[in-house]
Amino acid sequence: MLTKLKPKSEFTRNIVTLLTGTTIAQAIPIAISPILTRLYTPEDFGVFALFFSLTMIFGSIINGRYELAIMLPVKDNEALNIAALGILIAIVLSVILFILVFFFNQVIVKLLNNKDIEIWLYLLPLSVLLIGIFNILSYLNTRMKYYKDISKALIYKSVVITSVQLLVGYIYQGVSGLISGLILSNFFGNIKLFKNILLQHNFFTSISIQKIIIVAVRYSNFPKFSVWSALASSSSQHLVSILIASFYSIASLGYYSLSEKVLGSPSAIIGRSIGQVYYQQGSQEKLSTGKVVNTFKSTLIKLILIGIPFFGILFFIVEDLFVIVFGEHWRIAGQYSKILLPLFLVRFVVSPLTLTAIIYEKNILDLCFQLFLLALIIFLLFFSENINSFLVSISFIISIYYLVYLLILFKISQQESSR
Repeated sequence: MLTKLKPKSEFTRNIVTLLTGTTIAQAIPIAISPILTRLYTPEDFGVFALFFSLTMIFGSIINGRYELAIMLPVKDNEALNIAALGILIAIVLSVILFILVFFFNQVIVKLLNNKDIEIWLYLLPLSVLLIGIFNILSYLNTRMKYYKDISKALIYKSVVITSVQLLVGYIYQGVSGLISGLILSNFFGNIKLFKNILLQHNFFTSISIQKIIIVAVRYSNFPKFSVWSALASSSSQHLVSILIASFYSIASLGYYSLSEKVLGSPSAIIGRSIGQVYYQQGSQEKLSTGKVVNTFKSTLIKLILIGIPFFGILFFIVEDLFVIVFGEHWRIAGQYSKILLPLFLVRFVVSPLTLTAIIYEKNILDLCFQLFLLALIIFLLFFSENINSFLVSISFIISIYYLVYLLILFKISQQESSR
């Protein structure tokens, strides 16, 4: 009976495997969020959101975006050298970032308009490096189809971050538990993924300086174009947090960050897991047929079937749900969530499919999309009277923008390219 219920296609099985691990990994922090909201204040969540946003913005480009090239070579040996290149770039850029933080700490604090983050800026380079390594290892494991191990790594990360945040939160007041939990979770997640590659592939014996230079030149379009696209994409998501703190208040950022943590980030991460499988399967379809339209349609249908029922039900209950789960003093976060739910839904459906542009190596198109998205968000922020009008604006206008891009991507997926 159970055998009949198992997904028959490899594509669906891979998605289910990643979704299972991702869902469990996201469920654990959400489950303990009612405790965290009683251990930490909205201001603590705001400071953590600032640190997390900076980590994700820098982390999105710390590898020179070479992690995206890992899926493209025919030979695994070439992919391993791309991974080594990405890690080397991450180490060098993290050292440079530490030097900048060391000499310009006070300047950065003034720009962020928050004194409480001053001491934590020194840990930013380490946090960024760990994120960069995790991205490399995650794509490498995806190429090798180690989806179960990726799921386990995500669960390990979740268990570590929640354990540390709870333990430290009970002992100390302030944001220290939130930030230390983030750093340690990425450290242990990396151990799991790297151990997997190390045991099953000759990682160190497969790489050489000569091979690294060859792949660096061969896939140089990724740092040339995709870096700026990734920076724009990450900034459009996380720069919002930084600007909310500057334009409004750190408490407003705390409410917004809880909404993102409970609804926005989990849906984005689940979508990213589906995107990883789509990227791998789409790349294979393109190699064999020259198109990715079948994988595109299949993935789009799955995303819609998951997203609409989930976000549709939430729309009617989310504000009261926040009050019941987190307490009356977090009602504002529930109101923010209701406003942003349409955007969360559209972003969940479209974001994984934006990898279509990468599969076709249309890096410039992806860059233009992300740059315009960032410019649009900044424009709406400057011309919004208050935080609520800003959230309404981005929820409506950015959703339309994503849907237009989805149509463009669908047209691209039907194009036949050289194999």
